Amino acid sequence: MKVRSYARVAVIGAGSWGTALAATLARAGVSTRIWGRDPEVLKEINSRHTTERFLPGVTLPDNLLGVFDMERALADADAALIVVPSRSVRSVARQVAEYAPADMPVAICAKGIEAETGLLMTQVAQEELGNRPVGCVSGPTFARETALGHPTAATVAFPFGHVDRLKPEESPAVRLAVSLSTEAFRAYVSDDLTGVEIGGAVKNVIAIACGMMTGAGFAENTRAALITRGLDEMKALAEALGGRRETVTGLSGVGDLTLTCSSTTSRNMALGVQLGEGTPRADCFDGKPVVVEGEVNAKSVTDLARRLGVDMPICETVRSVLHDKVDLGTAFASLWARPIEAEPKAMSLAFSHPATDQDIATLAERIS
Repeated sequence: MKVRSYARVAVIGAGSWGTALAATLARAGVSTRIWGRDPEVLKEINSRHTTERFLPGVTLPDNLLGVFDMERALADADAALIVVPSRSVRSVARQVAEYAPADMPVAICAKGIEAETGLLMTQVAQEELGNRPVGCVSGPTFARETALGHPTAATVAFPFGHVDRLKPEESPAVRLAVSLSTEAFRAYVSDDLTGVEIGGAVKNVIAIACGMMTGAGFAENTRAALITRGLDEMKALAEALGGRRETVTGLSGVGDLTLTCSSTTSRNMALGVQLGEGTPRADCFDGKPVVVEGEVNAKSVTDLARRLGVDMPICETVRSVLHDKVDLGTAFASLWARPIEAEPKAMSLAFSHPATDQDIATLAERIS
């Protein structure tokens, strides 16, 4: 099946991930404009082909053009990527809607759930973008490695209507996947936006949990347990929203979860490690105002899960520490002493854990 890549793509957001995606598109031969709020960052991209603030030491393609004017960035674009923090998706999508062609596909590259509404990022954007096709790009991707051309894989997800299934080579998901694909970047295609987005939102919260226990001095057994049971929480929430459990076992779910929970390159993991070591939240990241998506999502994910009646004990534990000021040791000791369950949900088993209050207090002290 022969597929035409998009000739012109606008990347809205000139942070580390936006720039890495823009560089990937440009290397694939796509005419790429990247929009950002800081004119100095864009000037550096155009004059020196670098962005030392976001991707130090990375040389960007000569054909990547930084643009400060949103209208110019979107002029004649065949597709756009919105790559901004989740809290900014609504306002930026509203700006894009002013200038984007009426039928232009837009892929959201932010991960999270809107706190006020419980909407996924594509749903937030769809409210602002009207009838334009809206999808997402997600997967196990650190921006620097992507920008350096390390072999990387991600998922491009859009709804597949009747026409898309008859002519998949003309669908936004397939055309954007081909547009992003280089010798080093490999894109896969999905029609399950819900499954893909839930993986991206929940994995950040689980990564904070893994970081907390790592910072408290625990190692691989603990992290493996949190990753595995965290994956089950992802599956449960995705399924409750109409997504497919199978999607969560792919790149955007278990792939992204494994990456984010395995390295302090992830700000979520890094925050958890610092908190586990006893660093007050205000002093984390040397006191710098670093945006950590999982910190916000710990509340928005659990708010949504509570409304749907989905049990997410690891996410609830992270929320209790970050937002309810529960002692970290007490929170995680209580998590480990929850009723014992069967792994196959079909068994429908649950029975009391034998740990005594003193046992739990002892573990809490070890964690703290």
